[in-house]
Amino acid sequence: MADFRIEESEGMRWVKVHLENQSVRTEHRALNHMSGEVTMDVPLPSLRAWWISLFSDESLIRPRFTGTGDVYLDSTLGGYHIFDVRPGEKWVLDHRCFWAADAGVNLGIYREWMTTAFWAGEGFLWFKTFLQGEGRAVLSVDGPVHEIELKNERLVVDGSFVLARTSGIKFSMRRPARSLLSYWMSGENLSRVYEGAGRLLMCTTPYWRLKLVRQRAQDAALLE
Repeated sequence: MADFRIEESEGMRWVKVHLENQSVRTEHRALNHMSGEVTMDVPLPSLRAWWISLFSDESLIRPRFTGTGDVYLDSTLGGYHIFDVRPGEKWVLDHRCFWAADAGVNLGIYREWMTTAFWAGEGFLWFKTFLQGEGRAVLSVDGPVHEIELKNERLVVDGSFVLARTSGIKFSMRRPARSLLSYWMSGENLSRVYEGAGRLLMCTTPYWRLKLVRQRAQDAALLE
């Protein structure tokens, strides 16, 4: 498997991938620079994937780097999370968080239920990237990530903090309170509910530099 490492300087983080006659897939336009005997090609999406691209802003063109050398991906004020994709697992990723993966990890498109997509504010067609196979994968994240394992349990989340889940976990949108009156009085939005057995990756707190930049952008927009 390729060697993925997260490097950091001046508050910025990036991913360095070392290849030894190996291949890796990355997100579209993620490359910063590369060295050594490494070549890049772009596998063409299937006709089904091209059709899905008309209804989704999820990137379907993922370059492939092959050979021996180092591939450096773009830096960010946020961060990255490296995790293992095990044989028999299927990971469903949240919107636009895929960054890179071993050649042994297959990429595909997953569609959420229409009712879930509608109540989440994504229209009726909500397509996501899924991973399956064996190898390592990298997610682009806003802050530190922790893993939660559900054993036929339920997790209620007030926001899009879950970055990825295994296919044994069902995702739906529900009100957090039992009664409609309590829901109205609470002032809470519809919650994201995860039920079943499997693993979840969560990021609840952004890195402070990223949060500061976003807050300044919001303040500037209010002044315009």
